[in-house]
Amino acid sequence: MSNYKPGLDYAKEQDQNDALSHYRSQFHIPKDNQGNNWLYFTGNSLGLQPKSTQKYIQQELDDWANLGVEGHFEAKNPWMPYHEFLTDSMAKIVGAKPIEVVTMNTLTTNLHLLMVSFYQPTKTKYKIVIESDAFPSDRYAVQTQLEFHGFDANEGLIEWKPRQGEELLNLDDLETILEEQGDEIALLLIGGVNYYTGQYLDLKKIAELGHAKNCMVGIDLAHGAGNIKPELHDSGVDFAAWCTYKYLNSGPGSLGGLFVHEKHAHNKKLKRFAGWWSHNKATRFNMRQPLDVIPGAEGWQLSNPPILSMAAIKASLDMFNEVGMDALREKSEKLTGYFEFLLNELNNDKVKIITPSNPKERGCQLSIQVRDADKSLHKKLTKAHIITDWREPDVIRCAPVPLYNSFEDVYRMVDKLKQILNT
Repeated sequence: MSNYKPGLDYAKEQDQNDALSHYRSQFHIPKDNQGNNWLYFTGNSLGLQPKSTQKYIQQELDDWANLGVEGHFEAKNPWMPYHEFLTDSMAKIVGAKPIEVVTMNTLTTNLHLLMVSFYQPTKTKYKIVIESDAFPSDRYAVQTQLEFHGFDANEGLIEWKPRQGEELLNLDDLETILEEQGDEIALLLIGGVNYYTGQYLDLKKIAELGHAKNCMVGIDLAHGAGNIKPELHDSGVDFAAWCTYKYLNSGPGSLGGLFVHEKHAHNKKLKRFAGWWSHNKATRFNMRQPLDVIPGAEGWQLSNPPILSMAAIKASLDMFNEVGMDALREKSEKLTGYFEFLLNELNNDKVKIITPSNPKERGCQLSIQVRDADKSLHKKLTKAHIITDWREPDVIRCAPVPLYNSFEDVYRMVDKLKQILNT
């Protein structure tokens, strides 16, 4: 869709014709002191709360109150297998088979557990590739993995960098890195959607390049799950991990998700840190059995899961299952296209979009680079109850989320930005 038009009437017309517009009313939207909705563009940092979440959590609180420990088996949604209630929906969201996905722990915990299995360095093949502007947590995780295995993190960490004067990554440069140092590289750990620029990378191509040099390939999907369609199974990546509190609207600090490709599902020789929940469900309560690892992603579990967090995730995933990622991506591309159109119409050299202009190479985040790193622009937006976020050194991240943001939200945000820029 490219025939966008300026003006509020056009935005309202798009909302009237939007088949997903009614989902907006199913979320709690923060309000100012006058009762007006904030313009909320930070679903890339913390998604809004579905109104159904309270009911889902209350169900588990009631069952805990009424059943105590028997809730593990007698609750309306029995707690023992509760994580299984999330698997099919989560698998659809990330393009995986159910055996490849489990909801557990938090993002960086999962990355460390996965690297126990998939980062198996030798004296000569031990280096790890990340994107140069990876989220700090990923950088800290791989640095400490290198150090844990006795390597110098500064020497063992290879950065895939944008070219001079550019903000975005080029796959040709990753290919060059692998051609030159592939024999020394054990692992690629790449952010599928970069947190800063919003660039969505070609996961299948990354997997092909890494595997051609006998490297393991892992993906951080913190900014991808519920946003883009990563098609993890078809991509061929070895593993992935993500959080659920951004686009998946599960609440602050909620559990993450984990993917292990089916090709590894039955390899019980893979090294891992195991726990009770890694063990065969049929004999788990025999207590004195030697470890019999569950096939697939469930075999990376450690402990029984926090049910209240999973209840919040279930509330959101049930909505995602109802809508489907195809419809969400279609609206997302229209929303960001419209957003991009209006920002370009400003024709103001104070701001510049650094996110790829090709909708297939981005999710719903647009990153606006501010000349001279003028953070006052972001502060003025916040004061006007337009909630974006600032990322050092000079970017305002804005994410019109298709489940609850409208075309009118986008119009009003850019209109306010225009006013601020012109004062």
